[in-house]
Amino acid sequence: MQAARFKRLDHLVDRLFTEVGDRVELALGLGDQVSHCLDAGALETVVGAHTQLELLDQDPPLLALQGRLGATGAADGEPMRIGVPASDLFTGVYSVVGILAALARREKTGRGGLVDTALVDSTVGTLANQALNYLVSGTVPHRIGNAHPNIVPYQVFPVADGEVIIASANDSQFVKVCGALGVPELANDPAYKDNKGRLSRRAELVGHLAELTKKFRRAELLEKLEAVGVPAGPINDLEQVFSDPQVVHRGMRISRPSAAAKGGAIPGVRTPIMIDGAPMAAEHPSPRLGEHTDEILREIGEA
Repeated sequence: MQAARFKRLDHLVDRLFTEVGDRVELALGLGDQVSHCLDAGALETVVGAHTQLELLDQDPPLLALQGRLGATGAADGEPMRIGVPASDLFTGVYSVVGILAALARREKTGRGGLVDTALVDSTVGTLANQALNYLVSGTVPHRIGNAHPNIVPYQVFPVADGEVIIASANDSQFVKVCGALGVPELANDPAYKDNKGRLSRRAELVGHLAELTKKFRRAELLEKLEAVGVPAGPINDLEQVFSDPQVVHRGMRISRPSAAAKGGAIPGVRTPIMIDGAPMAAEHPSPRLGEHTDEILREIGEA
């Protein structure tokens, strides 16, 4: 029954998402559709965890398996997961990119195809500079907290009323950091004149800079760094994020009316895409479970 319904739905949707790859696809009897879609001009997308490890479909085990936890956290602490489900989010985005590429190909050739994205692939594919650090050097990256593995100073620093993050990405910006902290002569020290020297003396330099940043209040130091063009920012909690003037101006927080919600509305965050100045956000809230079942069954002749 399920397989029959999915096949009848196929004329309504161009992209059919299955849950964890081949196991679900075969269970629904859709195996033949994969080869058929190439000639028929249809597009199918399979989003899964891993063909051999389908039960590893939760974000934390995948991040651990693919090295993200091992490279994240304080040097003297345990491996640390990041605060959002990165594997899930990246796989969703890559799935959309794959669908768009397949649609562009179909527009030119008429050929359909199978877009296959896996949580494991997306997790490894976004290891970015950490992966290249290992592949080029053969040295396994170690956890270094909020510091950058290749650039110094580029991390969190204490201030009198909290912390800030300073992202001094090159030698010129390091000179500006030293000036803002009131120690321009530090930038002329031969030990710190280039990033190679700063990397080799990371601990002593960061310790010295931290003693200087502690003398400033957060707003004062950020103002000084902004004035000289050094990337830096506050470390906000979520209340501060959604009160940030830029976030408010861009309308990232949304609310959609719903009779089923407490207070009559469901809060959310819009898709971070605008086209021709218009935010890409649905006018209606997400449907409730089963809200459109009868409507869909009528459309495929089952009601």
